[in-house]
Amino acid sequence: MTGLIAIETPVGSGADPLPPELGQLGSLPFWPVIDMADLRAAARLDSTVSPARLVHAAQMAVLWVNRELSAWRQQQLAQGIERLADVPGDLVGGDTERVLLYRRAVYAETEANARERYRSLDTTGKGQSAAEREEQPIDDLRRDARWAIRDFLGQARSTVELI
Repeated sequence: MTGLIAIETPVGSGADPLPPELGQLGSLPFWPVIDMADLRAAARLDSTVSPARLVHAAQMAVLWVNRELSAWRQQQLAQGIERLADVPGDLVGGDTERVLLYRRAVYAETEANARERYRSLDTTGKGQSAAEREEQPIDDLRRDARWAIRDFLGQARSTVELI
């Protein structure tokens, strides 16, 4: 696939394309495509998150993760490795560890993006209270995405500096 981000939806004979949430989100050929139905299920994002909003949140997550891993990807390409799935690593459920960590980072960042955007829908006292309760999980999701990136790169999860 060429281009940075594209939604790929299979088309049947004369049928409308599948809705984006049931299609795939692709990026650079090196990275695995993201199955939008799997992302929705794994991130527990129900139908209150519209397909368009889910796609946008996932696109932003893929962009962020790809940028974070850009230098590492360039090193792999320089070694002749053309796809993440071809990088040696432990297999779990048919996928390599780095493919799983890539998905974890994308899924966690997508969920954080989607949940963060829904805070603005209800500005009543009840909505403010719900937003405050949601703040910690959003921070946890962003932490999970950062940890997945660090695990992917083989780096420690935290950095401590003396001032």
